[in-house]
Amino acid sequence: MKEKSIELLNKAVADELTAVHQYMFFHFHCSDMGYLPLSNLFKRIAIEEMLHTERLAERILFLKGEVEMIPSGPVKKIHDPKEMLLLAAKMENESALNYNLWANECAKNADSASKKIFEALVEDEERHFDQFDTETENLRKFGDNYLALQSIENSKAISSQPLTSQQNQ
Repeated sequence: MKEKSIELLNKAVADELTAVHQYMFFHFHCSDMGYLPLSNLFKRIAIEEMLHTERLAERILFLKGEVEMIPSGPVKKIHDPKEMLLLAAKMENESALNYNLWANECAKNADSASKKIFEALVEDEERHFDQFDTETENLRKFGDNYLALQSIENSKAISSQPLTSQQNQ
């Protein structure tokens, strides 16, 4: 019973770690390109994924399992914002589907606490999917102008900082 839950929880840890690494990669590159709103979205969601990892790890340890801190895959070196968003939405959708299945599996094994964790994660992953999907739709509707506006806002924010703040960057 608990062995299956530990296995599923560790699969989720691997997926969450992969998301953290991927989204931080996207965050760094969007920031470098001046797309701060998009960069901040990736960073915020990466932090949420870290919190998911912590929650999963706590449950694994409660079940007397070992937390396997191995990402499920390598970081994909994508630099195009639209491609970043499409991959992120795909990752979130797949996680939501898996977590639904794994919640049901935990229920079959009389592990309602792990089931509840997976159900809560489904809600978060669906929200993340919606955020990435909304950004993808904005890019589709507004094209490169959408990214240009983000870059212009970033430039305005930097140029309006006091000189001492700019020197510290």
